[in-house]
Amino acid sequence: MIEFRSVSYAFEDIPVLEDLSLTIEDGEFILLAGANGSGKTTLLRHCNGLLTPDEGQVLVDGTPVAEDLVAARSSVGMVFQHPRDQFVAATIGADVAFGPENLGLERDEIDRRVENALEAVNLADREDERIDALSGGEQSRVAIAGALAMDPTHLVLDEPFTGLDAPARRSVLERLEALSANGTGVLLATHDLRDVLGLSDRVVAMRDGRVAVDEPPQRAREALSGLEVRVPDA
Repeated sequence: MIEFRSVSYAFEDIPVLEDLSLTIEDGEFILLAGANGSGKTTLLRHCNGLLTPDEGQVLVDGTPVAEDLVAARSSVGMVFQHPRDQFVAATIGADVAFGPENLGLERDEIDRRVENALEAVNLADREDERIDALSGGEQSRVAIAGALAMDPTHLVLDEPFTGLDAPARRSVLERLEALSANGTGVLLATHDLRDVLGLSDRVVAMRDGRVAVDEPPQRAREALSGLEVRVPDA
């Protein structure tokens, strides 16, 4: 579970999150919707301690993130909007192994996690391939595998479909659907719900750093009017 308790955060004295409270249950597939500048990315970066609240608390599994960053970053896997921003190695296998290696795990456990993560995103037996030779969709799947190798309970993704063509989008969507079906919680930030609304359990929409909508997907459709969010046709 991820909990935001009255969280406020400002960047250079400009409020970005304001007294925000939100609970994300284990196993939920939640869409975090909103226009650019609504606070989505800032909220996501609080989930594993990349940002620290000015006021309030963020807790993962009941423990404040600030008290145990390693536990938070193991439980909450982050996938950035541009996957290339998070790659640290030249090859698929080396990049996916980076996180578990930094946890100080035994080599056998690292290898097991890498193998399972690559199988989960349909990239098994491709450890030696160079990341810079992959398509955009494949790079997104490598980024997801890197997060999964930390064995998280939640996978947090920031606009993961940016720049992807239709086949790549379908590939990533299929992976997310399968992960959700297997019990991984998904928190996906987007301003375009057309491909993902049917996968979700809840839609949380933000406006001006606050939660403006928190509804099941079908009830959220009408409530999103005026929030600069693209919804699928009824």
